[in-house]
Amino acid sequence: MQLTEEGTLYDRIGPDNLLTLLRHFYDRVRVHPDLASIFPGDWNETLNKQYAFMTGFLGGPPLYHQKYGHPRLRARHLPFPVTPTRARAWLACMKAALEATPDIRREDAAELYAALTKVAQHMVNSDDTSG
Repeated sequence: MQLTEEGTLYDRIGPDNLLTLLRHFYDRVRVHPDLASIFPGDWNETLNKQYAFMTGFLGGPPLYHQKYGHPRLRARHLPFPVTPTRARAWLACMKAALEATPDIRREDAAELYAALTKVAQHMVNSDDTSG
């Protein structure tokens, strides 16, 4: 992600817009037929953890590290079958959430989406017949 004169992507998006984005995102994930079943039932905890992770991921304070330790993303997700279909669904939910969050500038949304595309691809741990 790029550091610009306006700061990190976290600085450019801002904590309030990040939280709004993640609320829009989980509104979609919660009802998505390919995704809802692999998420734990406590959506508030999931939102809070994702907010903490994304804050640091985007260049803000390392909230996730401070509270939970190193994210170890792939290892933490191994108990869940993350298939290529689910990775694409996750990204589709994020793209729709970005579009539903108008206070995030288009160029910042594109930068975030590109970074998350790499993360989603890295998280795949099962083929489509597994999940």
